[in-house]
Order: sequence, then structure tokens, then C-alpha cells
Amino acid sequence: MTRRHGYALLSAIVALVLGLSAAIYVGVAADDGSTHRSTLAGGNTPRNPAAPVSTGTWVGAWSASPAAAEPGTETDGMAGRSVRNVVHTGVGGTSARVTLSNLYGQSPLTITHASVAVAAGSGTAAAVTQSMRRLTFGGNTTVVIPPGGQVMSDAVRVNIPADTNVLVTTYSPTRSGPVTHHPHARQTSYAALGDRTEDVTGAAYTEEVGSWRYLTALDVLSKDANGTVVALGDSLTDGITSTSGANRRWTDVLSRRLRAAIAAGEDVPRYSVVNQGISGNRILVGGLGRPADNPSGLDRFRRDVLDRTNVKVVVIALGVNDILRDPDLADPELILEGMRTMVGQAHARGLKVVGATLMPFQGHRGYTDGREAVRGQINAEIRAGRVFDAVVDFDEALRDPYNPRKLRPEYDSGDHLHPSDLGYARMAEALDLKDLKGTAPAKL
Repeated sequence: MTRRHGYALLSAIVALVLGLSAAIYVGVAADDGSTHRSTLAGGNTPRNPAAPVSTGTWVGAWSASPAAAEPGTETDGMAGRSVRNVVHTGVGGTSARVTLSNLYGQSPLTITHASVAVAAGSGTAAAVTQSMRRLTFGGNTTVVIPPGGQVMSDAVRVNIPADTNVLVTTYSPTRSGPVTHHPHARQTSYAALGDRTEDVTGAAYTEEVGSWRYLTALDVLSKDANGTVVALGDSLTDGITSTSGANRRWTDVLSRRLRAAIAAGEDVPRYSVVNQGISGNRILVGGLGRPADNPSGLDRFRRDVLDRTNVKVVVIALGVNDILRDPDLADPELILEGMRTMVGQAHARGLKVVGATLMPFQGHRGYTDGREAVRGQINAEIRAGRVFDAVVDFDEALRDPYNPRKLRPEYDSGDHLHPSDLGYARMAEALDLKDLKGTAPAKL
């Protein structure tokens, strides 16, 4: 038996003892972002030898909203398997930390081993050998996340480039029940039998999955960015029809635009961009269950916006599903009230809010003339400046000039609701980067 596998076995035994003895959890947050550090009670917290010493600003390099429990994981979870999430960075940094969630779990989630590494390329579970780092939580390699909880790892020194894939791997030896995940990732991640957390070859990772499991954020200590832009949205932000593995969501394109503008010396803010889109999301109504699958924009606003790392600006692109999924004709005033409620919460934190107009959907199966009228009323209020601090007019940018109730053909993925890759790029281009400057307007 190798030393590493011996440690893994010992960690598994420790985890089982912890579970049987109903260990006390200290500093583990509910999955609302309210607390960040998490340690196991009763034990020394050794200094992390990989703790960062460089300077910079902590910003979000990537994030995804926990959206539901993964079907088929209700009993065993991912027991005895390594989960290797592949995520794509918007900005780079010299240190990193991750956030793990057990929001939809019904049992404690025991993680005995976790790691972060730079991927060796796209479409692979292999890592750049020199970049592999073991993660700790309050100085411990093992952490127990209670149902509904989340935990942030300690920071570790590692050079994370901008615009690159990063591998975040976790191993749990015990059954934990439903796996908290983000479906429709448009990115292939992996799983392997056994503890393969620090395997750099990726050869053991034969299971592929199109969702992110447990992982909800990757932060970096950056010298290139000093704040974070959060995009809160539905499938149009989640990028459900974008090319998988190509990072062509409108938020990805916006991130690249910002980096290029900064490199060119333009007067734009030095911000990263993170994506908090959930397919099917609505402002006013969430899904079933406790906690709710696909929680409403209002319910998740604190966790997914206000408590993101060093957030400065939020871009809200929600409302289409409130129109399409209402069995009756949606009330535009209720939708606008929901938008204004989120704006008020952002302003209370000093955040500027950019709001998006609602794009057309004629030809989609949910289209009716009545729903089109509701969309028009909401857009009129947004354009009049009576909702947000600034406006990005996605409707004007993507609509067909010969029929403004429809998407322009080249921007239509084919379902008459979601954009093509070209359409997502056009969305990012429609946002004036200078609108990201400034803070919430002062109250008179």
C-alpha cells in the first residue's frame, strides 16, 4: 500500500467515526453565502503550508448556482468515487479557493480529499502536473458539510491563468444522499472509482457528465481584476444552446471583451465576470421541494449575487420565463416589482444594477399575442429608466428588423427562444462596458 493510499484509508476511517459520533460543525454555512470558513470541531488547525503570500484582490473566477438534486443519486450520492469538475476561468490569479455545496443533500457530505489543478488542455481530465494542489478546510484535509450547508476551502498558492480550464476534484468515501448539482453546464466533467483526487493523468476518469457536482465557486487572488460582475439570469445566461466546451455563453464573451479592453488601456473597470444563470429560472416563482429546485431570482438573490466574492455590479437578465411559464397571462407589474425588489437589495449593498430587456420569442411553442404584449410593457418600463441604473438592450440587439417579435435568423438557435453562438456574442457586444463603472446611485 502506498503512503498516499494509506492516508486515504485513514481519512475514510476518521470520516466514518465522525459520522457515527455526530460531530459538531463549526463555521459551516447554510448555502446562502452567509459564512465562508468551515472547520471540524475539536482539533488543532495546523498552518496550511500552501497559504498565499502574494498580494492582489480576491475575485470570482468562475461560479455556478446550485439548482437541484441530481437524479439517481438519492441513496449513495457519489460514495467511493472521485468527482472531477472542469470549470473555465474568466481571470487568472496566484492563489485559489473553492466553495462546495450540500444544499440539496439530506445527509452530511464527508469530503476526505480535495484538490485543484490547471487542466492539461480542453476536453481532458488530465492536469498540468506541477499545478496539482491538495485543498484543506480550516487546515484539515477532511471536512463534513451538513445538509443545506456549504464550505469554502483554505486558499492555496497556485498559478491560475485567465481563460483556461481548471480541475476541482473531491472524494467522498461515504453515502451522502442527493448530490447538489448544476445541470446544463455546457462543459464535460468527470468521475472515477476510488480516490483519484491527485491523479494527474486523468486515465481513471472514464465517466463523463454534463453537469457540475458540489462545486459552486472558484475564487482567485488576482492582480488583474479588483471586482466581480455577477450575471443573474435564466437559460439565456446559462447558455443552454451554446456550443458545449467552447465557452461561448454571453458572459464568457463579455469577460473576454473586458480583458481585451483593459489590455488596450481603455477606461473600463477591471472586473471579472461570473455566471449565475439557471435554465428555466423565474423572478417570482421557484420549483418544488425544500429547498426548492430552481429557486426564484428573489429567493436566491442574496446567495447568488450579494454574497459572491467582491461583487461590484450585477447584470439582471430575467423575466422571460415569468411570462412563458405562467398558465394565465402574467401580470407585468408583478414582474417589474420583482425586478425593483432585487435592485433595492443591490443598492442597499452599494451595487450598481444593469438590467436587460426581454428578447423576442415568436415561433416558440409558448408564444401568444398576449404574452408578447406583456413583454412589450416590461421592456417599455426598462427602457424608460424606471427599473435599473443602466440598460443593456438585448431585445434591440437580437430582434429581426423585419419582424421585431422574432429573433433575427442568424441569432436564433432554431427554437426561436435561445440564441445561437453568434447571438450570444451579440448579447455581450450590446453591453456598454462603461455602464459597468460606478456604484449604486446615492439616495436623495
